[in-house]
Amino acid sequence: MARLYAQLSYEEAVHKYAKTVYTACVVRLSGNADVDDCVQNTFVQLYRSSPDFNDENHLKAWLLRVAINECRKSRRLSSRFVPLDQLENCPSPSSDRDDDEARDLTRALLSLKPKYREVLYLHYYEDYKVDEIAVILNTKSGTVKSLLSRGRRMLKELYGGDDA
Repeated sequence: MARLYAQLSYEEAVHKYAKTVYTACVVRLSGNADVDDCVQNTFVQLYRSSPDFNDENHLKAWLLRVAINECRKSRRLSSRFVPLDQLENCPSPSSDRDDDEARDLTRALLSLKPKYREVLYLHYYEDYKVDEIAVILNTKSGTVKSLLSRGRRMLKELYGGDDA
């Protein structure tokens, strides 16, 4: 009998969450090879560890946490940043924005330090709440709130417009 992950087969889990994990890695890393390695390592860990999940939200949060940890490991090995020419790989959090506006917003987001980028990505791109982000990043809710607040302020200075 095949192993199930929140009632999904391994292949279904990869298919359903590959884009989410990929986007989380693009936000953190430069270089397609680094991103691809972290995505692959994330799903290898899923296969090898075979954790039990309560539901698909638990699976998704676990995958994002592992992906972020993989990105951190990769960044320690190579201290490169996201080049702005890779922005097309990172979708906008808001589908009601036109392409140029979405690209500008993404460029502003990627110009922030990773700790701000990370919480803004998880909050606005993946729709996680503060407490959920704190669990994924293994930090306190107050820290996440501070990072969100500072990140929004920085984005407003870079991007302009209303508060994010």
